[in-house]
Amino acid sequence: MLIVFGILIILSSIILGLIVLVQNPKGGGLSGSLGGFSNQLMGVKQTTDVLEKGTWVFAAIVGILCVTSSAFIPSATGKSSKNDELIKNAPTSVPSTAPANTAPMPLPRKDS
Repeated sequence: MLIVFGILIILSSIILGLIVLVQNPKGGGLSGSLGGFSNQLMGVKQTTDVLEKGTWVFAAIVGILCVTSSAFIPSATGKSSKNDELIKNAPTSVPSTAPANTAPMPLPRKDS
């Protein structure tokens, strides 16, 4: 389920980025690049309104998807996995083994 949310978030973020890049910060944006054609088709004001509404809609979609995807993250208090059972059943003490050769170390020589 998290993969589905991830794909939806990425797609809506790309669309949001494209909508933002189409807009011009000085107010021209898509309406300025189309020239008189946009005036005949929708009008300049409606073009910027559609882009602004699209920006808000996709920003809301990204936000909602991010918040709701956290509900589908598996919790640590849920079912224990096979690895958790192996860790619980592992021995807690380490057996100590004596080295095979227990001869004392020779003392260093003192040269006089």
